[in-house]
Amino acid sequence: MEELGLGLDLLIVLVAAIAGGMLARRLRLPLILGYLVGGIIIGPFGLGLVGDLENINALATIGVILLLFTLGLDFSLVELRRMGRVALLGGTIQILLTAIAGFALGILLGWAVTQAIFFGFLIALSSTTIVLKTLMERGELDTAHGRVMIGILLVQDLSLIPLMVILPTIGGQETGLWASLGMAGLKAALFIGVMLILGLWGLPWLLGRVAGGRSRELFLLTVVTLSLVAAFGAFFLGLSAAVGAFIAGLLIGQSVFARQAFADIAPLRDIFGALFFVSLGMLADPRFTADNLGTIALIVIFIIAAKFVICSLVPWIFGYNAKASLFTGMGLIQIGEFSFVLAGVGLAAGVISQHIYSLTLASAAITMVLTPFALGLAPTLYRRLRQGKRLGRLVASRGEQYWTRDEWQLSGHAVICGHGRVGNILTKVLERRKLSYLVIEIDPVIISKLRAQGTACIYGDASNPEILAHTQLDKARVLICTFPDFIDVELTVRNALRINPRLDIVARVHRDTDAELLKGIGVTELVRPEFEASLEITRHTLHRFGLTTLETQYILNSLREGRLT
Repeated sequence: MEELGLGLDLLIVLVAAIAGGMLARRLRLPLILGYLVGGIIIGPFGLGLVGDLENINALATIGVILLLFTLGLDFSLVELRRMGRVALLGGTIQILLTAIAGFALGILLGWAVTQAIFFGFLIALSSTTIVLKTLMERGELDTAHGRVMIGILLVQDLSLIPLMVILPTIGGQETGLWASLGMAGLKAALFIGVMLILGLWGLPWLLGRVAGGRSRELFLLTVVTLSLVAAFGAFFLGLSAAVGAFIAGLLIGQSVFARQAFADIAPLRDIFGALFFVSLGMLADPRFTADNLGTIALIVIFIIAAKFVICSLVPWIFGYNAKASLFTGMGLIQIGEFSFVLAGVGLAAGVISQHIYSLTLASAAITMVLTPFALGLAPTLYRRLRQGKRLGRLVASRGEQYWTRDEWQLSGHAVICGHGRVGNILTKVLERRKLSYLVIEIDPVIISKLRAQGTACIYGDASNPEILAHTQLDKARVLICTFPDFIDVELTVRNALRINPRLDIVARVHRDTDAELLKGIGVTELVRPEFEASLEITRHTLHRFGLTTLETQYILNSLREGRLT
């Protein structure tokens, strides 16, 4: 048994992650909570099944690196600019006010000043994953409050990087604090400068060369290597490895290769991310929670109340109506998953104690569980506010706002998968008729040409659900699969229908058996190139024999409908 070493420990952790994740899914709770529970059970305070915690933590570090790298890849500077002041200024105000409130609570609980400061910023961050998932399930991404929440969450995610640089330097710094902060800032500026130079010239060139080889394996290997190189580069400069990974992801995220990079690396991120959250659970002591229920309850109530008030006031200050303000406050009451990352950095640097870390972990789990229920309660609370005499006038004093989240402002558009000869002809026709469309293409040369023409396009594999998720399929009129390979067509169709079951799909197919399968899945129209070619040859031949156009059309329709065999 001892010879298996890390392999056995890794297997135990993965099994715990699967079991905890399945339990959380069954209870309709965030998967992160399932992973934490799995870690608690197998950890040293539970059954003690994992022998080598150091190796598991090393793998978990890779999970943090990939989490921050994909955060950078998916970080939308366009979305942040579009949200304007409510995101940039409002998000910053929310973070600072929440941090001050958390600091005040820490002082009241008798903690040291540095620990209270760190705790304040820990609770300032909310969960992007849980909020986005809840909004998607409720169909509220395009609402005013959905847009405000996304904007504030983007600023929170971006703030994680300076917080990971600055906050660890305050640990144990009785003197020379400003010198330490200055040195950390200088190192960060140096690293960001080097990464900007590489990101503007080196990374696009390298990814373009690799993508030109049309090998997904090499592309994935290159993306993972770049994330690890950036992480180790930051580490050797005395910064957090996760900070380096985020900056690398952010730079690649502004290139045409962002979507495919995210789609390819997301499974690896999920696996190592699960290891990270299970390893966090191993640090939690259930007996500690039982012995400190009163303190945990006080912290949870304080966090929910403080974040609700602050996050509700921010949209109201920036001119949003009562509904958007109320829903935003109810949706951002939780502590986020990146607070765990920041807490781990603080614990390792000795800024916070194990006691505060455990309190934060327990409070975060509870607030995460309560988030979907809080958003579910928001409509009822809003209706009661509207019915009140005094508050009703305040609620009615501002009208509703409606927003769109589409990057290209698309609606009722065609999604064209593949821009070869077939896709090229189709886009020319749509362009001439001024009909909206979006192209998905894996060839970087074609993508460069389309972008130069101002065409809405995404670089990536259309059969990947992560790529399809960015095409606004819920608003699309039709999806066209031009791929010659049946497997690509089938995967694209299945993943597209999961997003929009009512989607009209036109697909290319060669064999009758494949056509029957696609029809069974839900494809609306099938085009068989060889069959269509035979019909065109038949039409010309019949005309040469003197048949009229009407007679010829009748025969061709009979062939299409299978009445002539």
